[in-house]
Amino acid sequence: MNDPAGPPIRVVIIDDDALVRTALAMILRDDATIELAGEADDGQTGLDLIARAAPDVVLMDIRMPRLDGLEALAWLMSQPTPPKVIVLTTFDADDYVLRALRDGASGFLLKHTPPAQIVEAVHKVAAGDHMLSPSVTAQLIARLGHDNPEPQRVLDAQALAQTLTDREREVAIAVGEGKVNAQIADELYLSMATVKAHVSRIMVKLQASNRVQIANRIHDAGLH
Repeated sequence: MNDPAGPPIRVVIIDDDALVRTALAMILRDDATIELAGEADDGQTGLDLIARAAPDVVLMDIRMPRLDGLEALAWLMSQPTPPKVIVLTTFDADDYVLRALRDGASGFLLKHTPPAQIVEAVHKVAAGDHMLSPSVTAQLIARLGHDNPEPQRVLDAQALAQTLTDREREVAIAVGEGKVNAQIADELYLSMATVKAHVSRIMVKLQASNRVQIANRIHDAGLH
């Protein structure tokens, strides 16, 4: 949770639906540790706003006019210090969500998510965590098995995978199979704290920002 005595979490909302923006703004303003830094109704206007407002977290719709959320996300992730991005969607496990998570989103929220969970998500990603439910993560990871990566993606993933220790590779493969930390701890006879530490190091080494990205790197590298 953000320290109430510290600076607020600055949040930008990007969604072409005015009702969604209004609802999200009301929810966020109810939390004293969150500051609404601005709103935009399409991806391009949103990128301009982000450049000016320098938010910590962005809540962004996937499907928008002019520049959709996926294109805006890709541009943001190419920047030196991008904000954390939570994508907003109507469907919980579609190809758009998978692509957004593969491209670096910190998580996603369904548009009908209860207010308390939306606030929790903002706090979690601002603190460097990700916002993915285990059930949906497993569904998204399962989709990776039908993907045929380009040769350069394979080479890049293999190079990153070579930086893992043997134990980290075991944990990464388990993540790639959609297993949660408790399962990994049981199967590898590790404590939960150790598994979490391994996952954190794996994210750094594989240049991943969430478990779906870890699974994607493992799949591309051909590790089983």
